Amino acid sequence: MTAHDHLTNGWDRNQMAARAARELRDGYYVNLGIGIPTLVANNVPAGMTVTLQSENGMLGIGPFPYADEVDPDLINAGKQTISQLPQTSYFSSADSFAMIRGGHIDLAVLGGMEVSEKGDLANWMVPGKMIKGMGGAMDLVAGVKRIIVVMEHVSKNGDPKFIPECTLPLTGKNVVDMIITDLAVFERPDHNSPFKLVEMAPGVSAEEVRSKTSAQYVE
Repeated sequence: MTAHDHLTNGWDRNQMAARAARELRDGYYVNLGIGIPTLVANNVPAGMTVTLQSENGMLGIGPFPYADEVDPDLINAGKQTISQLPQTSYFSSADSFAMIRGGHIDLAVLGGMEVSEKGDLANWMVPGKMIKGMGGAMDLVAGVKRIIVVMEHVSKNGDPKFIPECTLPLTGKNVVDMIITDLAVFERPDHNSPFKLVEMAPGVSAEEVRSKTSAQYVE
């Protein structure tokens, strides 16, 4: 494979977000994590009613605003400027976390540094590196009905990120239901089952996925 092939195969960040958006259902309340997951807001299927919730106290988040519409007071949990909708409501962070901890959010789409074959997720810190804080990830993985992780398949230095055991501090144990990477989609029906390779990005082979994955999964 040439470097050029690598660039043309697989999904880019927006295509990964669009694939995650295919998991949305009408009437869902959804929380989007920092990074690639925020792009899901721009990929909600036409005609579908999905309410996006943010930990900082906003229910009903619109797509990213155009440059001439930016309001610096309107931000998501990742400090990105966002747009409001006619039905948007605002409330305290405590109320926001009550929604999350009370099981009222149907789906969370989160970024990931590592996911283990048992569904453990590490996505909040790398020891020795500066971090902004824990954020809401630990509450989300404990309180939300379904967790989708969207991440690059390998790290910047080429190491697999879907691995047998996480090496970084965990966000949650046995919490991930679906993994979407730039190469493939893995899913499991419940938390007692192994992940199964259910889809590959255009131009990606099962052999390539296998060679870049150290976790055990079903093909």
